[in-house]
Amino acid sequence: MDAYLLAITVAAIVIVIVGVSVFKWHAFISLTVASLFLAIASGLSMDKIVGAYETGVGGVLGHLVGILALGTILGKLMADSGAGMQVADYFVRIFGVKRLPWAMLVAGFIIGIPVFFEVGILILLPLVISIHKTTKQNILLIALPVIAGLSIVHGLVPPHPGAMAAISIYGANTGKVLLYALMISIPAAVIAGPVFAKWVHKRVIPEGEPDLIRITTTSKDLPGTGVSFFVILLPVLLMVLAAIAPVINGLPSGVVKFVELIGSPLIALLIACFAAFYLLGKRQGMTKDVIKKLTEECLLPVGSIVLIIGAGGGFKQVLIDSGVGTTIGQMSEHLSLSPLVLAFLIAGLIRIATGSATVALTTAAGIVSPIIEHMSGVNLELLVIVTGAGSLMFSHVNDAGFWMVKEYLGLTVKETFKTWTVLETLLSFIAFAGALILNALI
Repeated sequence: MDAYLLAITVAAIVIVIVGVSVFKWHAFISLTVASLFLAIASGLSMDKIVGAYETGVGGVLGHLVGILALGTILGKLMADSGAGMQVADYFVRIFGVKRLPWAMLVAGFIIGIPVFFEVGILILLPLVISIHKTTKQNILLIALPVIAGLSIVHGLVPPHPGAMAAISIYGANTGKVLLYALMISIPAAVIAGPVFAKWVHKRVIPEGEPDLIRITTTSKDLPGTGVSFFVILLPVLLMVLAAIAPVINGLPSGVVKFVELIGSPLIALLIACFAAFYLLGKRQGMTKDVIKKLTEECLLPVGSIVLIIGAGGGFKQVLIDSGVGTTIGQMSEHLSLSPLVLAFLIAGLIRIATGSATVALTTAAGIVSPIIEHMSGVNLELLVIVTGAGSLMFSHVNDAGFWMVKEYLGLTVKETFKTWTVLETLLSFIAFAGALILNALI
């Protein structure tokens, strides 16, 4: 039965890839067909199939749809006002074209600490596209370091939800996890980001161009560099405030709750959009009608990506409800391995099966936690990190991140596998190796 579940999971993934690349189906159709096949083949009750799919779609889009819309509006205003170009020109002047991948890694890493991966992508990709247009360089050289910085922080570093859940389940020390995570994630991001980008951009030349955010500057007077930076960093600053407010002594609870509200990704992006409407729109001579038109223009292409990400969530939920994640966990439990290796493998297998780093991290921690209860000498902080490292492994068609990167960078499915999937796997194994080395030294 276990082998059968794994076989039909592989078959479902093949359906998605073949549907998109051979039959030229829209990814939403391919993912929905694959979800239906997996649900029926795994024996999921007929009355639960549609419910599981809808729960998965709602679970992903409930969190993402507003963020996607607002992030795209902000990106469009950054692009069309020329603010993106101003920031891009500043980066090019300060770092020089040759050092741009390193600058983008730093930007991704720093902005990734307070924000979710998806939010970071939406904040930074308009900037990536602006720099791509300014320098005429392969977009992968600029985008992959940003993505590496965002992704490694999302997988390993508190206060991201997966890491916090694993810390709670294992009973690890948050401060130590943060310290070890930073020590391990920086070299991993360097190798999987700028180093890998410099190698792969000569071998993968994207066939298409990013067209979800088109850079067509409508304003003749470009906004100042300071204003441009303020608008792009405003949501990040609000999210940082929300993260640190609860730990500041003496702040009234009402103030903390208010700061947490305005620092939630949805509200922070909404505030940033209004700042952009005024600072990048009205002050730059755009009329209300022009701003409204820009907003409507950029929201139309978001419909496609919302459908794809939603269908990916449905596919993920069917994988979970069909018992694939549990099966993998139980199979791994019977292997006699070090807890660090076991946690990494279980998280990796669940990630491949379900497509969610957070689900992989929390499920793997739940499986490994009872196994280590009676063991001595297990470094709980490094256990959190190897579980997080495993949860980044081999992102593919059941992961919302895969489709976001593909759509926003204008890549084909094959190009996304060669770049994003390899990058995620590099991050995973390098972080795992770093944790093993650290475990041997301390």
